[in-house]
Amino acid sequence: MPWPSRKRDKGAVADKKEPDAKIAKTEEETSDKEEEEKSAKPPAGSSKSGWKNWKKKESESGGEESKITYCHWLLKSEPESRLEKGVDVKFSVDDLKAQPNQTTCWDGVRNYQARNFLRSMKLGQQAFFYHSNCKEPGIVALVKIVKEAYPDHTQFDQKDPHYDSTSRKENPKWSMVDVQFVRMTKRFIPLSEIKAHHLAHKAEGGPLKDMMLFTRQRLSIQPLTQEEFDFVLSLEEEKPH
Repeated sequence: MPWPSRKRDKGAVADKKEPDAKIAKTEEETSDKEEEEKSAKPPAGSSKSGWKNWKKKESESGGEESKITYCHWLLKSEPESRLEKGVDVKFSVDDLKAQPNQTTCWDGVRNYQARNFLRSMKLGQQAFFYHSNCKEPGIVALVKIVKEAYPDHTQFDQKDPHYDSTSRKENPKWSMVDVQFVRMTKRFIPLSEIKAHHLAHKAEGGPLKDMMLFTRQRLSIQPLTQEEFDFVLSLEEEKPH
């Protein structure tokens, strides 16, 4: 049996605070605010080499521009213990690796936009495993989708902190997917470094200029374009700044 509800959204709570946020109902409000503060001062000039090297790789591969579609993902999970209604919501990449076949269901999502992203995931698509709400948030690993969206069992479990009494088995509100560990990134890619590139790309042009990690910070399930995914993945080859 999979562990109950490890990957958490706070959409239900945040929606009360921001009832007009229909497109991006907030989740992980506290953790993302803390992450934003931690990344407020990115290292100066750190975007240059990564952008040039990525452009060089793009040129070497033919320079074909990617279509603006979401085909990869970023999944946030908390690597440090935190109790929510008496349940520890900790789930790190090491916890994933310890699961049978290094595979688990990605349950507990309670935000409509994040749920819709889950339902858009296709078999075999890759995602970044992102450690959130911790001392230094960032990307630690790659995972892949091994089962497309199906009903999240935790919505019907009255003992689960994310039980939803309004959801019906004949028409479930919430979905989950199964993910499998692929590999660790060659190095930890911190939020502060990704933000440095994002700010530079906003000013000068580049693949991370509209990255949802900074435009929809509170979502725990975030889509990535091919360009965004390729650029961020290229950072693992760069020396940390």
